[in-house]
Amino acid sequence: MDSTQTATPEIAELEKLAKEIRRQCLNVIHRAGSGHPGGSLSATDLVTALFFGGLMKYDPKNPKDPDRDRFLLSKGHASALYYVALARAGFFPEKDLETYRRINSPRFLSGHAHPKTPGVEIASGSLGQGLSVAHGIALGTRLDKRNCKVFVILGDGELQEGQIWEAAMSASKFKSTHLTAIVDYNKVCQDSITKDLKDLEPLEDKWRAFGWDTHRINGHNMKEIMQTLKLPAHAEKPRVIIADTIKGKGVSFMEGQTAWHGVAPSDEDLEKALKELA
Repeated sequence: MDSTQTATPEIAELEKLAKEIRRQCLNVIHRAGSGHPGGSLSATDLVTALFFGGLMKYDPKNPKDPDRDRFLLSKGHASALYYVALARAGFFPEKDLETYRRINSPRFLSGHAHPKTPGVEIASGSLGQGLSVAHGIALGTRLDKRNCKVFVILGDGELQEGQIWEAAMSASKFKSTHLTAIVDYNKVCQDSITKDLKDLEPLEDKWRAFGWDTHRINGHNMKEIMQTLKLPAHAEKPRVIIADTIKGKGVSFMEGQTAWHGVAPSDEDLEKALKELA
């Protein structure tokens, strides 16, 4: 599928693709014996829309094109999802996914994304940094007079970190109007429910108070995702999309469970999961 075409694929096609990507993510994590299935599955619909919904301008044959739109995965532990999307978009052969989390992976498919991998913009690891970098990229491309959009997916757990809100203030101050932050609000952290650590609510009010054009959507409704992502940029404000999602979405025994934050499925678990995603 050519992501540079202006025609948007039908919603049903995107939904079908998202299910295929979920299956592939689980296979990749299972093969590696490690990874983060819960947060990968919660963000799948969002990543599918961005990469395959005709929303981003990129060229897999020229991944450093200065006029490309930028995508950053701040919640970098969902790297399996990122790599599957990049491979399907043509940045490298899908066969290379077999080297996920392997030493000497030819595409550097490590547990956290690294810019040595074609299509990856920044290294991830410590959470809370992605919004700052995305804002910096937005400022830089504007100074270079390039018409680029910048998208960054944040985890809800990392919204508990102060750097996120410093970046939010800065992006509002400098009117980063072509910056879109998307919160994968699955409400489950590594080993706890998000609100039991620090309750983020009222989350919409917080972002509005920091000067952002704020939208809240169902992060698994592809039609709603696409409609919101296609909205014209705000004239003066950066945009945040708070996407209500479910950790482990699509696999009943993984949904909403902290236990599936960073555990690879067993052979039996994988078989059950793939049947549910058939």
